[in-house]
Amino acid sequence: MQRLLLGIDWLSTFVGQAASWLIIGLTLMISYEVFSRYALGAPHAWVFDASNMLYGTLFMLAGAYTLAKRGHVRGDILYGFLSPRVQAGIDLVLYLAFFFPGVIALAWAGIDFFEVSLAQNEHSSIAADGPPIYPFKAVIPVAGALLLLQGVAETIRCVMCLRSGHWPLREGDVEEVDVDKLKEMVQGTPTAELAEAPPPRDNPPGAGR
Repeated sequence: MQRLLLGIDWLSTFVGQAASWLIIGLTLMISYEVFSRYALGAPHAWVFDASNMLYGTLFMLAGAYTLAKRGHVRGDILYGFLSPRVQAGIDLVLYLAFFFPGVIALAWAGIDFFEVSLAQNEHSSIAADGPPIYPFKAVIPVAGALLLLQGVAETIRCVMCLRSGHWPLREGDVEEVDVDKLKEMVQGTPTAELAEAPPPRDNPPGAGR
């Protein structure tokens, strides 16, 4: 079971990290549009919709990845003081009552949105040469399916925690590092020791001569 959960985590992580590269394309697109608009006097109307679709794709495909890394917003001030079993019980209720109904509705509606858009060969109406919209709408059911799959994995983890009293292991990921920890990593000396160490004494005049 643990191998299955880690496999789902890997899939969500792979998709999320692959989608993160879209931010480079989005940055280049907007930078080019700013240059073209203000330096060349030749704006492109399609860039507005294209940038929204790129960002929307990134946002949706990163949802399962964020869930796998427990990165969604929660009330950590209270949640962190609870025992693992209580945490798992709360999570399980919230998954069943809110998460699955909402994500199932998202995926189901996304399929309909995509089918209608594809049948109409829908394009952006902001310009005559607007980009096609149906590829973007295809991302909605895909993102919903990934969220559902990751939600199943998290639900299984809740049940396992309720039985064992501790959370199952999950894959690690890049985490934020505060300034003090970063100094320790670079200098190899704990920051607390650096703060407690006495300041170096200046050599008296003529010392060492």
